[in-house]
Amino acid sequence: MKRSASAVWHGDLKQGHGALATHSGVLKDTPYSFGMRFEQAPGTNPEELLAAAHAGCFTMALTASLGRAGFVPKRLATQAVVSLEQVDGKWTINHVQLTTEAWIPGIDVAHFQKIAADAKADCPVSRLFKADISLSAKLEPS
Repeated sequence: MKRSASAVWHGDLKQGHGALATHSGVLKDTPYSFGMRFEQAPGTNPEELLAAAHAGCFTMALTASLGRAGFVPKRLATQAVVSLEQVDGKWTINHVQLTTEAWIPGIDVAHFQKIAADAKADCPVSRLFKADISLSAKLEPS
């Protein structure tokens, strides 16, 4: 299974602007810019999208893990906060804080904590942050 998204950028870093799109069409010509990423201008940015992906993935992984253990959650609510900071002079995503609240009939705290920790480790987006990333870069004639 493969999923895809694309980005287009015009201009320099600070004054330029770009647009994001997903194959599904959920994002279509969605603007993003330096200000949206680094200066709190309204709009989205790559880290916000990663946070959404991680929150969604973890919540689904937790639901699956609970189901395998015989529990059905009434509600799960997860927030992911992606930290983008300067590390050795380079912008780096160095931490993701997942916070989840769960309403699950019949489960005890220790069992829930174990299942949640396993779900965090098994979530594909959690594993992405440790992944090898390959690159194919092609320069078009100007």
